[in-house]
Amino acid sequence: MSISRQIKAFILRNLASKKPNDFDIHKAKSVLFLRYDRIGDMVITTPVFRELKLTYPRIKITVLASTANQDVLTNNPYIDNIVTNHKNNLLDDLPSLLKLRKQKFDVCVEFDHSVIPHAILRLKIIKPKKVISVKKDGRYDVDGSELSLYDFYTERQDNAHFRDIWLATLKPFGVKPKSNDYDLFITDTQQKQAQDFIKQYSSKFLVGINLEGAVKGKKIKFPELWKICQGLYKANNNIQIIILTTPGNIRNINEKVTEISLDYVVTSYKTNTILDAAALISQLDLIITPDTSIVHIASAFNKPVVTIHENNQDSYQLFSPTSNLNKTVFSPKKDALEGYDVQKVIEYSNQFIKDISS
Repeated sequence: MSISRQIKAFILRNLASKKPNDFDIHKAKSVLFLRYDRIGDMVITTPVFRELKLTYPRIKITVLASTANQDVLTNNPYIDNIVTNHKNNLLDDLPSLLKLRKQKFDVCVEFDHSVIPHAILRLKIIKPKKVISVKKDGRYDVDGSELSLYDFYTERQDNAHFRDIWLATLKPFGVKPKSNDYDLFITDTQQKQAQDFIKQYSSKFLVGINLEGAVKGKKIKFPELWKICQGLYKANNNIQIIILTTPGNIRNINEKVTEISLDYVVTSYKTNTILDAAALISQLDLIITPDTSIVHIASAFNKPVVTIHENNQDSYQLFSPTSNLNKTVFSPKKDALEGYDVQKVIEYSNQFIKDISS
């Protein structure tokens, strides 16, 4: 190991050290969860909050969320407080982290699967009595188990999904989860907006197609989209295809849909939050999407889903859809959705439409 790596390893071991304490985790009254990353990760984590709260109603649950995923927790009755974090910007977050430190949390749960210095610094600033984490990959030849900052590690079982890996962080509390279903709490207003929109298509089989997510390269391009739409309509002329939009892409998609002029293809109304989109998804019959948060939102409502995934079996195992009816088409590339079998997407979708409609 180089001198540079030795120095980094020395700093890391010292940074992630703490004096032991004899606090009994079963007496915890306050728990902070660190989940300041992506929308899909937050959706998958929602059963963790619910199962802890149902087992220990006395525990006050706070979640340190990101600006991107905080809306997932809106109206969630199992969360007492949401604090917004700006990932990788420790300086901007310092005031809120110091406020969290003053709350003197009994336990902090974090879900990083690698040893990440900025996450360690956040934990050091917050200074909870006990820290629970998932088993970590090492860094600078330092194994996660060497770091005394973490009091409990959960093992990562082979072929496990992230929802079960993250639910395992409740084992030190003695929690035995009764359900691993995801939670999304839609308002009556959001539900009515979705229902009013689809009312005009009440006699149709409703297919929602999501084109993209936050990660670059995970995208259904327009030439593939039109092939999918035409392939579905050719086999099922009683369908209505709704292209899901975001505030950032609605204008471009509207222009493309108007240009192609297929009466069985329309764009969704403007969805300003992820729960607006979730409300619409809850009213649809089938979802087609790249590997993005929409997979997990569809799974939250147990909607049949056809996903398009990069050629990464490890990632797929961890983030796969959990709907009862789901199929996945894999791209030949590991980092982009290019060259995938469009006919397979059409075939799987048409089979679901046939099965559901019969």
